[in-house]
Amino acid sequence: MPRHAQLATALLFAAASATSLSAQSARRPFRIEEATIAQIHAAFKAKTLTCRALTKAYLDRIEALDKRGPAINAIILVNPDALAVADSLDKRYATGGPTGPLHCVPMIVKDNFETVGMQTTGGSLALEGWKPLQDATMVRQIKHAGAIVLAKSNLAEWAFTPYETVSSILPGYTHNPYALDRVTAGSSGGTAAAVAASFGAVGLGTDTGNSIRGPSAHQALVGIRSTMGLTSRAGVIPLNASSDVAGPMARTVADAVAVFDVVVGSDPADSVTAPADAKRSASYAAFLVRGALKGARIGILRQAYERPTLDPEVQRVFERAVADLQAQGAVIVEARVDSLDAIQRRQQGGCNRFKADLERYFVARGSNAPVKTIDEVLRSRKFHPTVEQRLRDAAQSTEMPEASAGCQSRERVRSALRDAVLQMMDSLKIDAAIYPTWSNPPRLIGDLNTPHGDNSQLFSPSTGFPAITMPMGYTRDNRLPAGVSFLGRPWSEARLIQLVYDYEQATKHRRAPVLQAR
Repeated sequence: MPRHAQLATALLFAAASATSLSAQSARRPFRIEEATIAQIHAAFKAKTLTCRALTKAYLDRIEALDKRGPAINAIILVNPDALAVADSLDKRYATGGPTGPLHCVPMIVKDNFETVGMQTTGGSLALEGWKPLQDATMVRQIKHAGAIVLAKSNLAEWAFTPYETVSSILPGYTHNPYALDRVTAGSSGGTAAAVAASFGAVGLGTDTGNSIRGPSAHQALVGIRSTMGLTSRAGVIPLNASSDVAGPMARTVADAVAVFDVVVGSDPADSVTAPADAKRSASYAAFLVRGALKGARIGILRQAYERPTLDPEVQRVFERAVADLQAQGAVIVEARVDSLDAIQRRQQGGCNRFKADLERYFVARGSNAPVKTIDEVLRSRKFHPTVEQRLRDAAQSTEMPEASAGCQSRERVRSALRDAVLQMMDSLKIDAAIYPTWSNPPRLIGDLNTPHGDNSQLFSPSTGFPAITMPMGYTRDNRLPAGVSFLGRPWSEARLIQLVYDYEQATKHRRAPVLQAR
């Protein structure tokens, strides 16, 4: 055969093979397990996936695995309009392309975010059936970017506890998809379990002392608690307005950052965000680059986690994480806030803001508010027994936070801690401080006696500084996830994102839980 004929034959064969592979790709169903936003959008662009097909696949997975099969029990309700929204997004895509950076990204939203047309309960039967008149700011932002609120997720009732996810609105506990007899931590455990189990692409949670970072660590996720004031809490049922932060929970750093880029910024409905537009980066996604750990100075903050009950397996996993950082060129130093004990001893009196913050929140909802007071909730008896004492303690509060000597003392302590942590970081010239997000593996469901290991309550919430948790490995025969937290200076999210992305790409610790439908 002449050479030109051979070449023509080869080209025809290659073209036929490419057509065959393209056809196979078109026929092959899109795999939603562990799917990233980039993969979803690439499939849309290739016309191998529609928004409706994607949304239906997630809904089918929830149906098969949340109340049946392994029965994760993470979802309070699915959005009855999800497929209709998907259809509208498909129509808009066909005529004008993607509607925004989160086009048709199915999202799991913690059930303390207000959602128009969908019940919002804070996990409490006292709010059953309440449909707010507006979306929380963060929900409005993700919708505007093209996302679909696919489902509302379970939470520790009123976001009270960091230890487990149980509420009165949804019978039973939410289960850790990596080990169904283990807790998810709290309070955003429903979002964490749902995202880890691929019930949605990404999720929204809230964090007062732990509630994004702890559940993310327990489920091998990335969780971002931003600098106080960089993201809005408007339309989120409050727990403590001086510490509440809302943000993304995702399976990858890139996906968490994709949501983060959408939700940062000033919001007139939340005065604490006034500086946000001046402080935010133009694009946090621009910091998803390799090599950031080379030469970075990382401080080990032992005060955050070293205690007699530190689990030796968690310690070993953390030591491997430190070694991995060093292998990427990071300089590891010891970090210590020498004045920490003295600062904490300055606290005089208690400060329980929950009653004041919650009742102000409901007053602002006017006639649409489902309840008005803590006393009304108590009289209703519509709550889980585990939260009754917390509700009664809150009801006893008679002072407004602004007039409370205990709350004023707490703010002075926080100010002193901010100064001390910044001084430590500056003196050591560190980019971030690190510590295990929890010092112990996820506990057995129902166990409130063995050590919990929560390391999240002090440094980030009390200073208002940002912290990102990352998967760092597994304990207990390589089954139970463990997380490492990166704490930064205020408004340093861009630098933290550089560091955690480089660590993620170097280690690739995230893996899917093994779940089977019956």
